[in-house]
Amino acid sequence: MNDYDFSSLAEGLKSFNIEVNERQIEQFLQYYELLIEWNSFMNLTSITQFEEVIRKHFVDSVSLVRVFPEIMKEEYTLIDVGTGAGFPGIPLKIVFPHLRVMLLDSLNKRISFLKEVAESIGLKDIEAVHGRAEDFARKEEFRERYDVCVSRAVANFSTLSEYCLPFVKKGGCFIAYKSEKAMEEYEQSKKAISIFGGKCERTEKFYLPDSDIYRNLFLIRKLKTTPERFPRKAGMPSKEPIFL
Repeated sequence: MNDYDFSSLAEGLKSFNIEVNERQIEQFLQYYELLIEWNSFMNLTSITQFEEVIRKHFVDSVSLVRVFPEIMKEEYTLIDVGTGAGFPGIPLKIVFPHLRVMLLDSLNKRISFLKEVAESIGLKDIEAVHGRAEDFARKEEFRERYDVCVSRAVANFSTLSEYCLPFVKKGGCFIAYKSEKAMEEYEQSKKAISIFGGKCERTEKFYLPDSDIYRNLFLIRKLKTTPERFPRKAGMPSKEPIFL
């Protein structure tokens, strides 16, 4: 661990009023090393430099506290839809071990990586499942079962809401990580969000610590049950998103 300078991680998290212990720092290091190892033979991320991973993946994932500080103390069930290499789900689980986390991704190779990470760094109450959001949101054991759904997946707001809101129980929330151009996208997707049972409750706009990376976080509260016809069959939410 002496080969790495974790000051940027500690400082970045401290800007969110979060302090991590030595064990958590060790888990982040092991996660990083596994990410680089597996990335050598499969496509997990184009970001591989240590400081870049710290800022753009680890700190960014935990920035969710800006819009949802409740996560720091409450024992929520959380699902990360389209988790990819485990962002934001795994950093959130490392920093907030009281969470019960489900990682969902459509590529089975990524699931193998995520299971290896969870086992190697000693994470408990975390599962990784291979599947498409459109299919799993229709399964009884997943539909409207989670307190929180998060996603950093690259998709327009309407599509992402159709993927995510069906997983959220009434009274829970969906939190979307978006870029600086997200407000226009959100305005176009208000109708869809309402149809799926949600309403925007909070937003946060900020730059990630020590960077020029602009982030928009949206907390969508689940006010009513998602109609049974949603999500539509695989491919439809992205091909024909619902707009104004």
